[in-house]
Amino acid sequence: MHSVAPRSPAASDPAPSASPSGSVTPTHCPYCALQCGMGLARAAEAGGGEGAAGVVVVERPSFPVNGGALCGKGRTAPAVLSSRVRLTGPLVRSTVTGELEPAGWEEALDRVADGLARTRAAYGADACGVFGGGGLTNEKAYSLGKFARVVLGTSQIDYNGRFCMSSAAAAGTRAFGIDRGLPFPLADVARTGCLILVGSNLAETMPPALRYLTELKENGGTLIVVDPRRTRTAEQADLHLAPRPGTDLALALGLLHLVVAEGGTDETYIRERTTGWEEARAAAMAHWPEYVERITGVPVPQLREVARRFADAEHAMVLTARGPEQQAKGTDTVGAWINLCLATGRPGRPLSGYGCLTGQGNGQGGREHGQKADQLPGYRKLTDPAARAHVAGVWGVDPDSLPGPGRSAYELLDALGGDVKSLLLMGSNPVVSAPRAAHVEERIKSLDFLAVADVVLSETAQLADVVLPVTQWAEETGTVTNLEGRVLLRRRAVDPPDGVRSDLEVLHGLASRLGHGKGFPVEPEEVFEELRRASAGGVADYSGISYGRLVEDEGAGVFWPCPGAGDDSRREHPGTPRLFIDRFATEDGLARFVPVVHRDSAEETDSEYPVVLTTGRVLAQYQSGAQTRRVAELNAAAPGPFVEVHPRLAARLRVADGEVVAVVSRRGRVVVPARVTSSIRPDTVFMPFHWPGAGRANTLTHPALDPVSRMPEFKVCAVRLERA
Repeated sequence: MHSVAPRSPAASDPAPSASPSGSVTPTHCPYCALQCGMGLARAAEAGGGEGAAGVVVVERPSFPVNGGALCGKGRTAPAVLSSRVRLTGPLVRSTVTGELEPAGWEEALDRVADGLARTRAAYGADACGVFGGGGLTNEKAYSLGKFARVVLGTSQIDYNGRFCMSSAAAAGTRAFGIDRGLPFPLADVARTGCLILVGSNLAETMPPALRYLTELKENGGTLIVVDPRRTRTAEQADLHLAPRPGTDLALALGLLHLVVAEGGTDETYIRERTTGWEEARAAAMAHWPEYVERITGVPVPQLREVARRFADAEHAMVLTARGPEQQAKGTDTVGAWINLCLATGRPGRPLSGYGCLTGQGNGQGGREHGQKADQLPGYRKLTDPAARAHVAGVWGVDPDSLPGPGRSAYELLDALGGDVKSLLLMGSNPVVSAPRAAHVEERIKSLDFLAVADVVLSETAQLADVVLPVTQWAEETGTVTNLEGRVLLRRRAVDPPDGVRSDLEVLHGLASRLGHGKGFPVEPEEVFEELRRASAGGVADYSGISYGRLVEDEGAGVFWPCPGAGDDSRREHPGTPRLFIDRFATEDGLARFVPVVHRDSAEETDSEYPVVLTTGRVLAQYQSGAQTRRVAELNAAAPGPFVEVHPRLAARLRVADGEVVAVVSRRGRVVVPARVTSSIRPDTVFMPFHWPGAGRANTLTHPALDPVSRMPEFKVCAVRLERA
């Protein structure tokens, strides 16, 4: 087992740990990819009442990303630490009653190990599936991928981050040779000259980040928001474009057409720093303004104004989020926006370029270190013999023993009960979050065996044969990587309940029972030391980052790639806040234009289903809502599902505000109150996806997959509305 240096008490002691501000433990919010800095203090010392687990959140102004600001989810995060709302002991399904009943840890782990072992013996290793989550720390994601490939020997592992920004990752890798959500610090956004924000409602999904848009405008910059809804974010914009959902690809191509036609390209940059321009240019020129207006509904004068402002600005950026990415053509759509940036000479220049706003808390790091179906730690490709040899050497196994790439997330879920007989699931709730959710629920029910490790008894956990209660953010130490590629250290602040163990302890216990007594440490820092070696030399190189360094940097984090110093201990890599300054991460150092053309969505409207449904989030809830729905303050602010309907569509259906309606697609039917608002297009309705039951939005959504990223088409499907 790899030895590590003595652990710093500041990094690992049960807290509150000592700090200059008193007994406050510096840590990070458990929710979105901003990973806002916060502190946890004993409730009495903070001057407040008794908080959940005896702690309350205090501001941490020194952390650069949020400067102390927090949204309601962050402020109330300790509420989920309460034993009243979370799991505090293992549950196993009784063979007599069929109900989940309390059990001891040894019995629960024995049941899981036996279920996986029996499946593997009867059907082969690939009959065992593993499904992870974008909220797992880097240490957990790394260990889960290693467990799947070394202990189970299965290729069938993926995670819910596939549903987050996989299209942007694929497009970024294709163009730049690397996928890091933002290739520059978030602070650069406030200093650019023109920002096009595509399919993001920062005001509700990442409220502390809204300050960067405010500062951008105060500095004289232009904010352009692309969204079919006039969201709280769009209300801040100088220009708001409201295209029909699923037409973002045509919109980006139309803007590039106009930039070319009006002489706005940077020919020197194109010649010196890119390749493939002629083909991409020809593809874009087929998308003339009037044609794009017919597809998108965005008037030609608006298109011209956006193209002019973007091309004329000294510094300019495009940031995309789930809107353009969660489509069956998401990779090409993001690629079109990247082409616009490359044609105007933005990537790799100060205060300019393309970036993606990662969604989940560790959506970035979660896919870098091995829980994605086609990747090994360090963002290495599973199909690369050199990558397999390097990681196998760290793991102490034969490279030929490592399985090849497996199914993507939805394809894996769709295979449950068929080729995949058993599933180990950690930190995800696909019964609510997956597309075609009712079908996914049926596939999960058809499994021979299901084990779920989670903080709460989610809708998916309720279907399990064994439920393992695990620690959460404030009860464990571990690293996460935020949307900027900034590696951060979360620190343990409180002890978990007696009946709760960490995910690392779960994997250690299962590995031991399945014949691998070594190689699965339970201490996060020991896992991270191995991760450093496994990532060394890879695209996402963490080898120069250590727990000690993350403590010493006063919590600001270190940007990857950060190679180790090798034999020269005097050299310490500073990390890489800004990528592409000198070259791109391709073999020849040049960025790739990729020619793309508009194509229809997988499911267009017709006379039977004449309205487009798009989905998203609301301010007070997060993802499947499994945790936020258990927080009274958040539930009061957003108590249940709804559908946004334009007044013209509501009048045609004779539906009043607040009246219950049925939303029907080819995959299912949900019944929710109508919220009549002029902030949405008349041909479009919007539903948030945080709730189960009769209002489960993902019952309706389409599972069509992007051919490159395997992202499902969450953002576009055809529906009809009926009076309920």
